[in-house]
Amino acid sequence: MTSATTAHSVVEPSATTRRFAGSLVVLYAIITMIPLVWIMLTAFKSPDDAISYPPKVMFKPSLEGFCNLFTTRSRQTPEFIRSLGPPQGLCDSIARSRNMVVAGPSNYVPRFVNSLIIAFGSTVLAVALGTLSAYGFSRFRVPLKDDLLFFILSTRMMPPIAVAIPIYLMYRTVGLSDTRLGMILLYTSVNVSLAVWLLKGFIDEIPREYEEAAMIDGYTRFQAFVKVVLPQATTGIAATAIFCLIFAWNEYAFAVLLTSGNAQTAPPFIPIIIGEGGQDWPAVAAGTTLFLVPIVVFTVLLRKHLLRGITFGAVRK
Repeated sequence: MTSATTAHSVVEPSATTRRFAGSLVVLYAIITMIPLVWIMLTAFKSPDDAISYPPKVMFKPSLEGFCNLFTTRSRQTPEFIRSLGPPQGLCDSIARSRNMVVAGPSNYVPRFVNSLIIAFGSTVLAVALGTLSAYGFSRFRVPLKDDLLFFILSTRMMPPIAVAIPIYLMYRTVGLSDTRLGMILLYTSVNVSLAVWLLKGFIDEIPREYEEAAMIDGYTRFQAFVKVVLPQATTGIAATAIFCLIFAWNEYAFAVLLTSGNAQTAPPFIPIIIGEGGQDWPAVAAGTTLFLVPIVVFTVLLRKHLLRGITFGAVRK
């Protein structure tokens, strides 16, 4: 009896092993956070401090990077600047200290709004279509199901540049180039394959008996799907939405090729923020810092679902 109990007992890691593993995780987290922290610090530097060598860790904070991000400026003579009267706000005061005046708003806000609309719109569509497709593959006998699932997955295997030119030519022909609708449809088609594969695994874990009991009680198949399956699959849907949003939010290659003005998103716009004498690094850092906020907030709001979704199905009865 003792030997059988010992054979089936689980060996717990020692305290030294746990401390070592914890130290590795903390070290990895610190290393990965260093670039983000440095970008955030650069956002509050002046242009001179941002390009100083050796790099400055201690500096006088400045909002010049954010002002340069949200405004366009033009250089004027000191006489003209004195004739304008008192500065109209912080950004105008900073601009005048460099013999410049604020000429108007920049294009960052429209580009940021485009990112919000395109990323969240494509995520909603991809998750909705992926949920329906995953339910069909999970619950019904689909001819050549394995082949179809592999074909859906194979669309993620090729690099974007391999299909970028054909998509550009097609979009130009049908009038979807540089449009929000075109980018939403493109990102949706790319994310659907990921959504189908992730959600099929979650729906497979939901017992069919729940739906059968609901249909015996008079529910239709669709009602059973909406009122029984969807609540049970909330965790998987949330986790899938986060992964789809991260791709659509950060995508760069298609955005550079297919947009130039009306539908341009923030990723292609931020690197081309130019100041006097070259790249305006504080403004680039400020734009990057603000660009991180929505995806961080969305992930934090759904973090419980994300953690449960990653481990869902790991232990099966």
